[in-house]
Amino acid sequence: MTALRLAHRRLRSRSLAIGQTALAALTAWYLCVWLLPDPEPVFACIATVIAIGATHGQHGQRALHLIAGVVLGLTLSAVLVHLIGTGPWQLALLVIAAMSVGVLFNGSDLVIGEAAVSAMLLLMIGGTNAPNRIFEAVIGGVVALAIVVIFPPKAILHVGRAGQAVMAALGQSLERVAAALAAGDADKAESALVQARAIDALLDALDDALEMGRETVRTAPTRFAEREPVERYSRSFEQIDLAVRNTRVLARHAHRALRSGHAPTGVAASVTDLARAVWDLAAAFDDPARAADAREHAARAAAGAATDALGESVRSTAVDLMRAAELVAGAPDELPTEEILLALPAQPAEVVALTRSERSAASTRESSESMASAA
Repeated sequence: MTALRLAHRRLRSRSLAIGQTALAALTAWYLCVWLLPDPEPVFACIATVIAIGATHGQHGQRALHLIAGVVLGLTLSAVLVHLIGTGPWQLALLVIAAMSVGVLFNGSDLVIGEAAVSAMLLLMIGGTNAPNRIFEAVIGGVVALAIVVIFPPKAILHVGRAGQAVMAALGQSLERVAAALAAGDADKAESALVQARAIDALLDALDDALEMGRETVRTAPTRFAEREPVERYSRSFEQIDLAVRNTRVLARHAHRALRSGHAPTGVAASVTDLARAVWDLAAAFDDPARAADAREHAARAAAGAATDALGESVRSTAVDLMRAAELVAGAPDELPTEEILLALPAQPAEVVALTRSERSAASTRESSESMASAA
């Protein structure tokens, strides 16, 4: 039953693309019959199928690359078939010629591949009416682009799913780090580190979804209303990426500290505040007012952190989350990181601003004063 549910979910997630492809192929067929003399619309249908696949979740520019590749392949095939005829070795020469010309023109992989495929198809089905085949390919590609624009995917759905997956994994990683620090368990910290490293794949998926989402809300009139929700994820992506990286550093420092038995006390509470900031930030993508709560929790985490390497990682992650929250709310703070940290109310500014050399000097002075008192 579980396998059937998964299969149904996969089918449902791609049902729009499947329907778009069928509609585009049917439309391209009838357009070719109506517009072109002696049509054989196989190239139009092939172009729509490939173009819909290329544009689903990708830039529309890829569909233009497809058309360019088809036109290049058909043109070369028409010329070479007229000069050298047809046959197996002519097929090999066509592939070499089509791909070589694509490379010479600095075409993308899609252009080069489609040039070779189109050349082979024209040779195998007959080299007559090559101009019609070119027009069919153009019609197919244009129809595919039009169908995608008129019936676009729901951009915020794909972007939101990918973004919330990142936030969920990030929040869970921080909760695991906090639990490991509270329990003094190095193995739990290592598990949190492994989970934090796995977020990169989710970030890649979010990046791909944002690429599709930005293209969709820019070109599809029916998705213009989704511009701002998609933009919240887009403008905060870099800071979330930095927060993920600093979470990995934080988990690594926690693991080392626990393994060596030198984990500072109280840092678990700061990491817990970071996790709360992540959950509030995740909610802020739908309700930007929650960004203030995320910023508050991140600021509390930074203010309560120690001045060692683990504390520095907490503060770095907190600043990333604070900046992400501001970007989601649409009110970015341009202050440098040092000024943001100095402005934290719960911790004296001079403590946050101490450099390593200043802390060392202060420690030396305290030791000297203690020795003098003892004497």
